[in-house]
Amino acid sequence: MTASTSGPDAAAGLRDRLGRAGLFLWSGWSGLAALALIAAGWQAGHEAYGDFILPAPLAVLRRALAILAAPDNIALALQTGRRAAEGLALSVGIGTLGGVIAGYAPAILRMMRPFLTVLLGVPPIAWIVLAMIWFGNGDGTVRLTVLVAATPVVLAGAAEGIVTRDRGLDMMAQAFGAGPLRRFLTLGLRQLGAHFFPALVLALATAFKVAVMAELLANAGGIGGELAEARSNFDIEGALAWVLIGVSLLIATEYGLVQPVRAELDRWRAAARPWGVKR
Repeated sequence: MTASTSGPDAAAGLRDRLGRAGLFLWSGWSGLAALALIAAGWQAGHEAYGDFILPAPLAVLRRALAILAAPDNIALALQTGRRAAEGLALSVGIGTLGGVIAGYAPAILRMMRPFLTVLLGVPPIAWIVLAMIWFGNGDGTVRLTVLVAATPVVLAGAAEGIVTRDRGLDMMAQAFGAGPLRRFLTLGLRQLGAHFFPALVLALATAFKVAVMAELLANAGGIGGELAEARSNFDIEGALAWVLIGVSLLIATEYGLVQPVRAELDRWRAAARPWGVKR
């Protein structure tokens, strides 16, 4: 009996998963439309100010493709992505753990708020200078700067998600005998996503921006190092091409990794929406 029902259940689960993947891919049209609007505004700026101030988007795209044709340049872009990902992974681990603890303990949350204000108030360039003194012109400088810049955002998002959870559902689960860990995994963790994933997207963008900034100021290679070289040569087209490469890497990371995981974890929200209502 179990074997006969497992097949249809697995097929239904596979169809449901494929359907969600199709909807996620179809929703990409709105993102492509936004990119088209950005390109149109960019082209208008190019026609108004000329190549020296703002090269044409197609010319920058061709330059970016020419840059990526060299394996060494691909390695430089991936180096920046690796540094940003390593710093972000540390900030997500520390920020999520601290945010969950603070969300369940209001006294700790009140103590953390001045700490978050101090971290957010110090500009990233100050941390870059300190990291250069401590770690030199290497990976440690980039990782530390990303860690300090992204952790407060993740921590605040995780804490807010726990604080604003539906305590009625938590009490109901407790009445049915669910322990603290099970309540967190089945209820708290899912409700956490409403605030955590927007904070994670912001932290991801911050990680890439800060990583490039740290590489540029510390002369640590990667995309930032190439931007520094383009600045010294007054190569505006080359600088914009490297910016385009960095932004493309960021978009690929967000929509290839973060957003699919968010869509998978947030599928329970679809049951609470009326038919035909879209986000």
